[in-house]
Amino acid sequence: MLDAPYFLSQYNSLKATDLKNRYITNAHIEPLLASLTNRFSQSILGTSVGGLPIHALQIGTGAKRILIWSQMHGNESTTTKAIFDLFNYFELADSKALLEACTLLIIPILNPDGAEAYTRFNKNQVDLNRDAQALTQSESKILRTSFESFKPHFCFNMHGQRTIFSAGNTSNSAVLSFLSPSENIERSLTITRQKSMEIIQHMNTTLQPYLKDQIGRYDDAFNDNCVGDYFQSIGTPTVLFEAGHFPKDYTREVTRKYMALALISAIDFVANNPISGVAYKPYFDIPENDKKFYDVIVRNALLNPSNPGVFNDIGIQHTEVLVSGMVTFKPKVVFVGDLTQKHGHMEIDANFKAVAHPNFETLSIGNEIDFIMKKFTKIPLFTNNNLT
Repeated sequence: MLDAPYFLSQYNSLKATDLKNRYITNAHIEPLLASLTNRFSQSILGTSVGGLPIHALQIGTGAKRILIWSQMHGNESTTTKAIFDLFNYFELADSKALLEACTLLIIPILNPDGAEAYTRFNKNQVDLNRDAQALTQSESKILRTSFESFKPHFCFNMHGQRTIFSAGNTSNSAVLSFLSPSENIERSLTITRQKSMEIIQHMNTTLQPYLKDQIGRYDDAFNDNCVGDYFQSIGTPTVLFEAGHFPKDYTREVTRKYMALALISAIDFVANNPISGVAYKPYFDIPENDKKFYDVIVRNALLNPSNPGVFNDIGIQHTEVLVSGMVTFKPKVVFVGDLTQKHGHMEIDANFKAVAHPNFETLSIGNEIDFIMKKFTKIPLFTNNNLT
């Protein structure tokens, strides 16, 4: 059985330190794949639309089969980093019992073209997570073929989510979120869904001591074009993992650590327990995600000196931009008005003073700016833009 405190105490020695920041591509993972021992069976499942290889690794000899894939959306890389941390764990003797109980097939980057371009979509501008039925893309076909040939008992669908999400109607950021996808429009509580829920409630129990009230439950609206909904609907329990925002962690290195713990705790739970779906009810104690956050909120700002009695809050979101192989963040004004019911990962109180665009024009929705002017003082909106 997994000893979570011990795992976390050893985490720094397990971390695949060559993978860092947000930009993770085939070029980053291939040297690490080459360094793995023969405990892993490696293969290339096929190629992306753009001709890049889609790598897969199989490890373990157990009867319980788990299919795991990451970076279906190319710009959602935190879970890929966590997967490579676990590869180092699987090299240790500590993992022996787990790998005797389970066989894992892992696709670390399903969408290598999207990863290279740092975009959600593949090279044909298709969202692979809306292609489960039509199978119009080579990457979608590769995942389906892997599913049909491997015949998994469980699927783990790894993603990343935006900084806007809170764990329920709270001021707590949703650092991690999970979902047992629906199988139909009615969101019926089937045995397959209950099995997924049982795994999620175990992860939540494991993680709460470290992320108290910072874990959310993703919206379960049904979409039969989504891969998780499809696999769940044909009887394979599927868990959606979402890597979110830990305070001040725009590189998502802290989130990565807890995602690694979530993933290994789920695998360990499957390895050591009959997953019947009976113990699903605590899943509904996890608060459903709400959208309570902006990256920055400037409060009590005078935007137009000709209206000296009118004050507004300014909501700013960071746009992720790939520049010379590095993801940087460009603040953008997305809301002007009353944000008393919202929270900022960074909050600036203008104290009813004049706030302006860097060129001293009136701030408005759509402005992309690195700082604001409060009277004649520059106030930066992102303090670690190079993410070093």
